[in-house]
Amino acid sequence: MFYYLFNYLDRAFDFPGAGVFQYISFRAAMAVITSLTISMLFGKSLIKLLVKKQVGETIRDLGLKGQLEKEGTPTMGGLIILGAILIPTFLFAKLDNIYIILMLFTTIWLGLIGFVDDYIKVFRKDKSGLAGKFKIIGQVILGLVIGLTLYFNESVVIKEKVRVEQTATIYNPENNNIEDSEVSGKFSKETVKSTKTTIPFFKNNEADYSKILSFLGEGYEKWAFLIFIPIVILIITAISNGANLTDGMDGLATGTSAIIGATLGILAWVSGNIIFADYLNIMYIPNTGELTIFISAFVGACIGFLWYNSYPAQVFMGDTGSLSIGGIIAVFAIIIRKEILIPILCGIFIVESLSVILQVGYFKYTKRKLGAGKRIFKMAPLHHHFQIIGYSEPKIVLRFFIVGIMLAVFTIITLKLR
Repeated sequence: MFYYLFNYLDRAFDFPGAGVFQYISFRAAMAVITSLTISMLFGKSLIKLLVKKQVGETIRDLGLKGQLEKEGTPTMGGLIILGAILIPTFLFAKLDNIYIILMLFTTIWLGLIGFVDDYIKVFRKDKSGLAGKFKIIGQVILGLVIGLTLYFNESVVIKEKVRVEQTATIYNPENNNIEDSEVSGKFSKETVKSTKTTIPFFKNNEADYSKILSFLGEGYEKWAFLIFIPIVILIITAISNGANLTDGMDGLATGTSAIIGATLGILAWVSGNIIFADYLNIMYIPNTGELTIFISAFVGACIGFLWYNSYPAQVFMGDTGSLSIGGIIAVFAIIIRKEILIPILCGIFIVESLSVILQVGYFKYTKRKLGAGKRIFKMAPLHHHFQIIGYSEPKIVLRFFIVGIMLAVFTIITLKLR
């Protein structure tokens, strides 16, 4: 909104300072500041309202230390996160950008699903909330919308590198000589539709989903959506539910998501900047730089919410927040074609989900084979396992943050680690 206003003022009246809104870096900084302000200042008012309306969390006694003390803590605080993401994005982003539109749709759609789930739990006193199948259906619908749009929309394109036959003089530190070396790699002037994505650790760090169907013979590329769309649905469902499972300790999901969001912001910045993309020899995706504004608001919202959600939490995000932040991360990674980096970057979400899958699967298997179910962990998700064996909640959360930072740094390193 402000982008269009100040762009008009700059062109029509040469308004002093209006041109600064052309810069993504400035608008991203403003999005962070606005998001932090909204979540920290207006968050307090919302918490008071939730307390007044008795929108408190119902705690199931699992025998965990300090668990019952959280009974009655306001929930549905994800509304703070959603507001702190949406308002700065509407104010500072280009709203005609297809990627911004998809991220706004993702935020609102999953926010509504999470809100319905929390509403059923809180106001209808049904601890099970929205039936799991309806959550999955909602995530699948989102996956279909995102997948079909990315595949068929003409605005979703990349620029591929073309080989340029030329030489450049470079210094070789191994033999202390000046040598001539062939240089290849300039981005083509034309944009192309493609189902290519980035893969880590390989010299030619791109893979095309359509190649999976090469056995079909000539023209196999036109059927690539049969592979691409199911992968999109799988990633969105997995990461959204992974974030939901991680939201079991004060500040855990919020802080972890902020770390992931900051990393995705860096990846979006370099992928949407032709100079950085050329230097790093990565895929250049026009117009994705605008996503930096959205992800800046996302990081600001998470950090601002952490002000109230850190131990001991004054408010819980509920599914309104956890389903949304997981879906946002998944869709964002898919848009900037870094989804194959998710197992590294979102390693905490993945491990938390796997701990539940392994726990349930092993229990059912041993019960069927031995007549009595056995467990791999003391409790799942994994963070509760550490809690039972004696670690305090703040220590577990802080150590998960440290692991998250390590994974984030390693994810960025993969841009050059080939």
